[in-house]
Amino acid sequence: MAKNRHGLFFAKIPPGFSFGLEKKGILDENREIRYCICKGGCGVIHILVADDDKNTRLLMKAILEGAGYDVFTAVDGQDALEQLEKEHIDLVVLDVMMPRMDGYAFTQTLRQGNSSLPILMVSARQLPADKHRGFLVGTDDYITKPVDEEEMLLRIKALLRRAKIAADRRIVVGDVVLDYDAFTVSRPGQTVELPQKEFLLLYKLLSYPGKIFTRIQLMDEIWGMDCETGWETVTVHVGRLRKRFEGWEEFSLESVRGLGYKAVKKV
Repeated sequence: MAKNRHGLFFAKIPPGFSFGLEKKGILDENREIRYCICKGGCGVIHILVADDDKNTRLLMKAILEGAGYDVFTAVDGQDALEQLEKEHIDLVVLDVMMPRMDGYAFTQTLRQGNSSLPILMVSARQLPADKHRGFLVGTDDYITKPVDEEEMLLRIKALLRRAKIAADRRIVVGDVVLDYDAFTVSRPGQTVELPQKEFLLLYKLLSYPGKIFTRIQLMDEIWGMDCETGWETVTVHVGRLRKRFEGWEEFSLESVRGLGYKAVKKV
C-alpha cells in the first residue's frame, strides 16, 4: 500500500480481481484503490491470506479488514504454515499456484495433521479437475478468478458458520446468548454485562467449545503481545468468570493441567 500523487492510499488491482469496486467508485482509471479501507474490526476472527502476489495480498487484506476481520498474510504455503505456528487463525484464504509450497500441498499437509481449519481456495484455474483436486486434498470451498467481493465474503461467512464460529457476533448456548456488540451474557430473566477483557476471553473460549487454549495463546489473543502484564492475568480473569457464572448449567470453564483452559457446553 502506498500514496499516489493525490496523497490517497492505493493498491494496484491484480488481474482477475474486481470485487465490484468500480461500481462503488473506489477504483480510478488506473485500476488503483483510491483509499485504503481502515483497519479495525471485532478482533475476534483471524483470517490468513496466502498468496505470492503482493498486490493481491494487499487487496484481499483491505477487503477483509473492511468486512471486520483481522488479517494476517503469507507469501506461500510454507510461510502460511509458519504463521499458523505463531498465530491463532480461524480461516485461510489460499491461492493455489505459489512457490516453495503451493495451495494443494499446504492443504494436504494441514489435513494430514488432523486440522479442521476452514480453507477457501482462490485460483485462476477453472477446470473441473483443478477444483476436484482441491476438494480431494481437503479444501472446504473453491472459487475462481475473477473474484466477486460479495460472493467471497458470503462464502467466508458460511465457512465460519459451519465451523461454529460466531461470525454474526453472537454465540448461543442453550438459552444463553453472548452478544459481542453489547458485551453481555444473557439468559431469560437475567443479563450480565462484562468488562471487555472478560467478555472477549469468554467469547473466544465458547467459540471453540472443547478446544484447549494455552495461557500464552489467550494472552496474545486478548491482551496482545505488547501487553506488559504476565500470563497470570489470564488465570485471574478465568477465575472471575467462573465466579460470575457459578451455577449456570449451560457451560463451564475448565482447566487442563499443564496446558491451559477450555470451555465446555453442557446443553
